[in-house]
Amino acid sequence: MRRRLPVSIPSRPESRRDGTATVEFALVAPLFMMIVLGMVEMSRALDVSTNLTAALREGGRLATMDYENSVPAGMTINQKIVQDIRNMIKASGLPGDQVTITITHANGAQAGQNFDFSDPNNNLKYFKLTAQVNYSDVGFLSAKIMSNQKVTTSLVFRMGRTTLST
Repeated sequence: MRRRLPVSIPSRPESRRDGTATVEFALVAPLFMMIVLGMVEMSRALDVSTNLTAALREGGRLATMDYENSVPAGMTINQKIVQDIRNMIKASGLPGDQVTITITHANGAQAGQNFDFSDPNNNLKYFKLTAQVNYSDVGFLSAKIMSNQKVTTSLVFRMGRTTLST
């Protein structure tokens, strides 16, 4: 009979990895947090832009409707449109009073100049509604990178009157 010799594996000292996970976390965590917070800030900017666009779309729709009976005394049509847009912005949870709203000619020789809804010469002309707000007024975090940025959106409509019949 053969006798087996005991096989011994040379012993190695165990590698010590007690603090490795902590060091890896310390290296990766700041980068991960920057990515997550950047996504939060950019999603907030996109949400604000979407809400401003929706308010402008509704304001433009109201501007092209027959509004003669809905404008209060002492208020111009332009003021009524701006007030309605601000109210829609406030309803979406944004600070409507801090949003700058402009109504200008969209094209032609008067491009960029104020557009007057009560002027009959503007019938069938294009106008641009623009809303702009400082990101610092609507952002979640007070990141210095975004503090000087503005969220701006604008839409172009054609002036015309739609009368709803009853």
